[in-house]
Amino acid sequence: MAIGIFDSGLGGLTVYGAVADYLPDLPVVYFADSAHTPYGVRDADDIYRLTCASVERMWEEGVDLAVLACNTASAAALRRMQENWVPRDKRVLGVFVPLIEALTERNWGDNSPPREVTVKHVALFATPATVASRAFQRELAFRAIGVDVEAQPCGGVVDAIEDGDEMLAEALVRSHVEALKRRMPHPQAAILGCTHYPLMQDVFQEALGADVDVYSQASLVAESLSDYLKRHPDKAGAGTETKFLTTGDPRTVTNKATQFLRRKIEFQAA
Repeated sequence: MAIGIFDSGLGGLTVYGAVADYLPDLPVVYFADSAHTPYGVRDADDIYRLTCASVERMWEEGVDLAVLACNTASAAALRRMQENWVPRDKRVLGVFVPLIEALTERNWGDNSPPREVTVKHVALFATPATVASRAFQRELAFRAIGVDVEAQPCGGVVDAIEDGDEMLAEALVRSHVEALKRRMPHPQAAILGCTHYPLMQDVFQEALGADVDVYSQASLVAESLSDYLKRHPDKAGAGTETKFLTTGDPRTVTNKATQFLRRKIEFQAA
């Protein structure tokens, strides 16, 4: 009954860690397209092609439900995949839904008209491709009105995290927060719209100020996945083994992943 978790690199391990804590008996096939990371600087067609190829590889491992733990893939490829590519007996889910549910305090199945919500000024930190897609704003608009979203493309942060350069990643985060606050001086909430960014959550929080609510995806996605599997138990695939696959060099990715997650993670060649 394995489920799949996909990311262009190692950022989705934050989601995997939360899922493993929340659902410890659930086998997971984690797929990192490390040979092509980062996705955040690619165009939509390229992201779609790479994401489909990666998810198809997870189907081969007995996965029926795949979570795109990559915000860029969720923003640029998910809707197109769901409409044109995903087989009838499979499901692909993104990571925006749990965030928007938390922000708007309403379940995704609530199809009532958009309404006023408490939070009016939201800062979105994401990759350039996610920002360009405006997918978060589009999905939010279906459920809330009167929310001002200021998006900041955070170029370089994913590369610095993947390279293990925490000093550079921290400096970049502070620079991006400063740039956003010049346009939105007093955000009420901040969305970390990339699964790499929870590793820098304390830096985001410090730079934004203690009065800003910072929403991170990992725990929200894990809770949402648990609820989904309770409602759709047939979507737990036939796979029975947790494994980690990469299109990159397994030894290099294993070393980075172990440092990234701070526990031993062994990757295999995809």
